[in-house]
Amino acid sequence: MARVVNIHPESPQQRLLAQAAEFIRNGAIVAFPTDSCYALGCHLGDREALDRIRQIRQIDERHHLTLMVRDLSEIAHFARVDNAQYRLLKATTPGSYTFILEGSKELPRRVMHPKRKTIGLRVPDHPVALALLEELNEPLLTTTLQLPGEEFPLTEGWEIQDRLEDHLELILDGGQCGTEPTSIIDLTGSVPELIRAGRGSLEPFGLS
Repeated sequence: MARVVNIHPESPQQRLLAQAAEFIRNGAIVAFPTDSCYALGCHLGDREALDRIRQIRQIDERHHLTLMVRDLSEIAHFARVDNAQYRLLKATTPGSYTFILEGSKELPRRVMHPKRKTIGLRVPDHPVALALLEELNEPLLTTTLQLPGEEFPLTEGWEIQDRLEDHLELILDGGQCGTEPTSIIDLTGSVPELIRAGRGSLEPFGLS
């Protein structure tokens, strides 16, 4: 049964962040607000939690998961980034973008696309998400909290509890944060490729 915690969306309480980080280290799946919409997150190294997230979303290993990190230096640790990619990332992070990049050897193979060896990476621009990453002191493996067959992600804490109470351990309820997911930009080719138009502006990539 999910525990629901009301967290301040702009000044998240430190004790609640510490509790959430401990939940995650112990194998929990957590729902939390971001600068696009609510996300599901778990520990990067937790295979069982990863399998549970895929079951909730009804997605297979070919669906890119997103590694949520604190800053650009962490992106460069978990992905192969050349100079042109780095300049684009520097200009657009933090923000409502998910970037498809080639994963580095630091990533477990099970979290990458099985054929392309790629992963989604993102630096959120939301106080709760950033503070949670800071408290955890490592990345979170995440996905948009959008249930199978539904047009929009869930965006209310009570709604998340009502629909997923038996599937999550913790809901950080920071109020509404929107229903428009991130823009997904594939940076693995010679030019940026738009995978999904979302909240982040496409102008920096010449795709608008």
